[in-house]
Amino acid sequence: MKTTKICCIGAGYVGGPTMAVIAQKCPNIKVTVVDINESRINAWNDADLNKLPVFEPGLDSIVKEARGRNLFFSTDVDTAIDEADMIFISVNTPTKTYGKGKGMAADLKYIELCARQIAKVAKENKIVVEKSTLPVRTASAIKNILDHTGNGVKFQILSNPEFLAEGTAVQDLLKPDRVLIGGDTSEEGEQAIKALVDIYANWVPKDKILTTNVWSSELSKLTANAFLAQRVSSINAMSVICEKTGADIKEVSKAIGMDSRIGPKFLKASVGFGGSCFQKDILNLVYIAKSYGLNEVADYWEQVILMNDHQKNRFSDNIVRTLYNTVSGKKIAFLGWAFKKDTNDTRESAAIKVADNLLNEQAHVAVYDPKVKEEQIYADMDYLNSRHSVENRALLKVNSDPYEVCKDAHAIAVLTEWDEFNTYDWQNIYENMQKPAFVFDGRGLLNHKELEEIGFIYYKIGRGTKV
Repeated sequence: MKTTKICCIGAGYVGGPTMAVIAQKCPNIKVTVVDINESRINAWNDADLNKLPVFEPGLDSIVKEARGRNLFFSTDVDTAIDEADMIFISVNTPTKTYGKGKGMAADLKYIELCARQIAKVAKENKIVVEKSTLPVRTASAIKNILDHTGNGVKFQILSNPEFLAEGTAVQDLLKPDRVLIGGDTSEEGEQAIKALVDIYANWVPKDKILTTNVWSSELSKLTANAFLAQRVSSINAMSVICEKTGADIKEVSKAIGMDSRIGPKFLKASVGFGGSCFQKDILNLVYIAKSYGLNEVADYWEQVILMNDHQKNRFSDNIVRTLYNTVSGKKIAFLGWAFKKDTNDTRESAAIKVADNLLNEQAHVAVYDPKVKEEQIYADMDYLNSRHSVENRALLKVNSDPYEVCKDAHAIAVLTEWDEFNTYDWQNIYENMQKPAFVFDGRGLLNHKELEEIGFIYYKIGRGTKV
């Protein structure tokens, strides 16, 4: 079963970069990425590679190499489905905001719409690959739709979850820890698995391509994100104790990270995790556990989310408390809005929640982020609390100059770990701020000795020293 044409439905943070790398590494395969969002497709096709809708280091050069050769972006979904041998589904699976499972279960309406469109259009046998993060046993629902609403063609359903970390997605695709492919054990299923294995084998060593049953593959993605988020919440929980006891979470993290059974990754205390996956996937896991009556399991994983929310609230509460229990009318400068460095993704960013808390206290928030656009920042606040969107726009301002953002501020809050923040002229920043000048480092990024020598009153999460 040789694959010569691939279609990917969904041109977002997973679909776009993944297909770009496949196209680069497999020049004999035509790869078409489709999306009903015309502006997003136009951005992927823009001659100015700085306008790609996804910012990832190294992505622009890969797109430049493959686009127009064997990588194409289009809004013609039906044609791409019709022509493809293999179809990747890479659409959003947000948390439900309505009905049963509201606030926890994954909303699969976009997945179902894709399946129905594939069934309607396809006239030849297809391999359908789940690329979106999905609840376990979703493949069964997709297959039921395809088999009962199609044109009599046969579909093989594979699970191929992504394990990308935003900011390092290109390197994660080029040199993955593993590629996971789940399918059924029938002869046709084995052939479908082999077809996808053969694509990845163009650049991924065979021993890093794992094949499982489809249910294990689906659950592995949720489990991986849950374990990573759990580590973040665990170290953040310890940061609270550090602040009360005089310990330093950075030193504690280094000590436990040198234990080979634990390892050093995801042990950096911060204002909290964000991104499109961790919270959504853990809530989905909680819902699955509850649906099977596993309430103790559900409670265990839900605590990871509660700790993350506590860390964000604790950070903003500390700003208010330190600034003499009121930030009303005071300017708070935000350095960073993206949920992490080297991405323009703001989904579930800690900055959004911290800003909302401070705006509710009538603070004036000024924001600078090197990659997040002004309209996205306002959209994030509007989405969070639409009833107060007019008030938010009056109190929250965005500026493309970090020095202007910090000018006349009472305090600076570092919400994203952008490397450039360490290169700033902090003496200049200090001289143009209100006094006393505070820095609240939510990422433990800055040189606290340098800042304190300048005159800043410096706070870092997990450092048990007096502010």
